[in-house]
Amino acid sequence: MTVTQDNQTLPLFYRELTPLNSDAHRALRVRTTDKASWMANQHAVPITTEEFAKAQRSFPIIFSSADEAVPLALMGLNEGSNVYVGGDGSINSEMYVPAYARRYPFLLARLQPGEDTLSLCLDPTSDLVGEFDDGEPLFDGTEPSERCKSILNFCEQFEIAALQTTAFVDLLVEHDLLTEGEFTIQPDGDGPPSTYRGFKMVTDEKLNALSAKALATLNKSGALRLIHLHQASLGVVSDIYTLQSRAA
Repeated sequence: MTVTQDNQTLPLFYRELTPLNSDAHRALRVRTTDKASWMANQHAVPITTEEFAKAQRSFPIIFSSADEAVPLALMGLNEGSNVYVGGDGSINSEMYVPAYARRYPFLLARLQPGEDTLSLCLDPTSDLVGEFDDGEPLFDGTEPSERCKSILNFCEQFEIAALQTTAFVDLLVEHDLLTEGEFTIQPDGDGPPSTYRGFKMVTDEKLNALSAKALATLNKSGALRLIHLHQASLGVVSDIYTLQSRAA
């Protein structure tokens, strides 16, 4: 069974999804690459809470404006703009690459709505998997290869981190901490300021309005540290603005 964008909404980056199995994919190999063409022109990528400490040095960490907010690494101030990844997929060497992007073209997915079991799937349209002469095999006969086991383990760890991230966002919602965000940047010279909206953030005002008991709860859970990392990361937006202006 192959899922396409025509019959189901797929996660970011994925154009098709098909379950990995030894019968259909016994000859498949996976390549490594120093480029990430799937990230080119993508201005925001989902990120997990366990990545906040590393990611906040590279990107502003914001939250999507959807009803079910998701933490995002902001890589450009406009849709279609990524100041860290070139059009050919070349990556800024100082950039932290989110795990969401590193797992591509694989992921764990439910084959049927409501299923509890997650199956390892791949995007067959990716040029990282195929019946190549080079690369590492995904199967050793009918058994998963060591490379395949490593990919599965990475995807499993990502799912655990994603659940922890959802729990963190649920805490933010419970304490009414998420609010509509805004970046206002004054360019060099006498030009008018640029304002960017369409995301959520945690403001000092919201945080300071919490009771001592609520703050203690957030601190004990580790959420307060994550909030501070999120807030500290917002200063990086000026770097993105500078890089984007130079590219323009």
